[in-house]
Amino acid sequence: MAIALRLSRGGAKKRPYYRIVVADSRSPRDGKYLEQIGTYNPLLSKEDPARVKLDEDRARYWLGVGAMPSDRVLRFLDAAGIKERAVRSNLKKGEPGEKAKERAEERATKAAEAAEAEEAAKAAQAEAAAAPAPAADEETAPQENSSQEPAEGSDVPATGADAAIGASTDEPAEG
Repeated sequence: MAIALRLSRGGAKKRPYYRIVVADSRSPRDGKYLEQIGTYNPLLSKEDPARVKLDEDRARYWLGVGAMPSDRVLRFLDAAGIKERAVRSNLKKGEPGEKAKERAEERATKAAEAAEAEEAAKAAQAEAAAAPAPAADEETAPQENSSQEPAEGSDVPATGADAAIGASTDEPAEG
C-alpha cells in the first residue's frame, strides 16, 4: 500500500477549505483517509498563521514510514522546516507559444522592410541634395527672352497664373 500526504477538499462552492491527510494513494481525493494531520485555508492571507495548521510530529512520523507528500503539501512541510523541497524551475514557462513566435517574426520582418524603405528614401534624398547643379552651358542656358513672363511687346499669350494676374488688374485688356 502506497501512502500519500495530500489535501482533501471540503468547504462550500467557491469557499474551499482543505484537510491535510494521510491516505492510501489509490483512494479518491475526498474519500477515506487514515489520519488528518492538519488544515489549509486558502482564503486567509499568506501572513496569517491560521492559514496552514500542521501537526509536525505526526507529519515527521508518516514521512519516516515512507509516505510521499504531494507538491502542495511538500511546500507546507518545507515552510515548516520538516522536509526540504528541491527547487524546480520550468524554463519554458515564460516562453511564448508557436503562433506568438510567428506573429513576432512577421512583425520583425515588416519592421525591417519598413526600415530598409526609409533608408533608401533618405539615401535618395541625400543623393539628390548632394548632387551638384549642372554646369550652365551656353546651349542649355535659358535665353533672356524666354523668361516666365513674356516681354511687353511680344505676341505670346499669358498662361496659367500669369493670365489670372493679368485679368485681375485694372488696366484695360489689349486687343
